[in-house]
Amino acid sequence: MNWLNSPTSRTQTMTLAMVFAGISIVILTALGFEHIGGYVPCKLCLGQRVPYYTAIPISALGLAAALVRARPMVIRGLLAVVGLLMVYAVVLGVHHAGVEWAWWEGPTDCAAGGASIVTDVDNLFESLAIEKPPSCNEAAARFLGLSFAGWNVVAATGLAAVAFFGSFKRD
Repeated sequence: MNWLNSPTSRTQTMTLAMVFAGISIVILTALGFEHIGGYVPCKLCLGQRVPYYTAIPISALGLAAALVRARPMVIRGLLAVVGLLMVYAVVLGVHHAGVEWAWWEGPTDCAAGGASIVTDVDNLFESLAIEKPPSCNEAAARFLGLSFAGWNVVAATGLAAVAFFGSFKRD
């Protein structure tokens, strides 16, 4: 298969593959921290995932379009849309990091729920007293000085830059 030499440029095809892989790795990492690491996401954390969930099928559609040799303008447009979604992810990450650092107020209803689902009605009130929903203004953890929201800003900035590079680069 000679898909790298299709009318869609090699740069756009390879960029789509890298962006798709990068976005998938970021969201799988977030899900891993949640389901394997036990970090319960807050409302703002869950909101930061939306641009990734939207960008994954768009970048996959772009890859499929490249494989069927769609017009380069279509591929460039899809890359630009993915880039804009990643810019939106940066904005959401900066907002959440600012809430964590108390630079501004977060939403008053910032609670995603407890870590488990109660199935026994008799223990409902007891579990409500024990379980504390995650707070948006407290970072669950910090790695190299950045919270998960901060690392989201770094990852989304890099992915946006790569997507826009591929969108505007001509071979």
